[in-house]
Amino acid sequence: MYIGFSETETFLRNCEDAIIITHQSPDGDCIGAAFGLKDILAELGIRSRVVCSDVFPSRYDFMTNVGAGEEFEPKTVIAVDIADVKLMGRYTEIYGDKVQLCIDHHESNKDYAEKTLLREKATAACEIIYDLGKYMGINITKHCAMCLYTGIATDSGCFRYDCTTPRAHEIAAEMKRSYDINFARINRYMFEVKSLGRMKLEAKVSELMEEHLGGKLAVVAVTQDMMKELGIGPDELEGFAPLTIQLENTEVGILMREREPNVFKCSFRSADEVNVSTICQTIGGGGHAKAAGCTVEGELDEVKKMLIETVRKALS
Repeated sequence: MYIGFSETETFLRNCEDAIIITHQSPDGDCIGAAFGLKDILAELGIRSRVVCSDVFPSRYDFMTNVGAGEEFEPKTVIAVDIADVKLMGRYTEIYGDKVQLCIDHHESNKDYAEKTLLREKATAACEIIYDLGKYMGINITKHCAMCLYTGIATDSGCFRYDCTTPRAHEIAAEMKRSYDINFARINRYMFEVKSLGRMKLEAKVSELMEEHLGGKLAVVAVTQDMMKELGIGPDELEGFAPLTIQLENTEVGILMREREPNVFKCSFRSADEVNVSTICQTIGGGGHAKAAGCTVEGELDEVKKMLIETVRKALS
């Protein structure tokens, strides 16, 4: 059931011992939304903890170092920035059918929760959390503001992507005025600081980029062997997908990341008019019009062939 801010406020003010679930392969938005919501619940005197199927990348330590929360048996289950229960990873089996509230901005949301606060036009889940907190009259702490700014900045590509709303810019201005957030430092760590292995992998990705469908599709695969050779972990692959639409004339880009042997997380990006969420939904995924994804099992060449054919049909 879809709900608005009023019903969401009522739910949050009356909930107890909440577990906040983020999606696997966590990014700045799901982490920022989870820890931002955790701070809001703390202001209400409600204890909560944040969980994720994967380890939070170290560059987000400034958000997660406050602690994911104490251990307790949850009475409330909340999901943030999760369009489909499958994205919970190992928590799918435990909490997949127990989510009472979902706060999300994906147009492909499966409406799996008892209550869903969905704002598909929002830049990021963090934009929704911020506006919800202000609607509720909650004191937004500096830590909460840093978390929510980070989610908005990362999901908007530092305010460069089409998904960036006027409200996203307004929130950034409000945070600068009210919380004196060090935007430059956050943006540097989100978009500029890289390990040597990451820089080498970027060069490798450029070298291995393939053009298909007359240059309209760009595909690149990052295998476990490549990551092992360069000494990097999966958490360092965040932000790679946009590289696939930097090629001239490319309409769709796909980054294939091997999460485990013959299991590929495929991140789609659209350079202009193509709705990649619609494409991904045909193969069990989803997301936004310009940024979506799916997980596919199989041999590298066979998976790649299937993805190329799927995009070919969509473009035709």
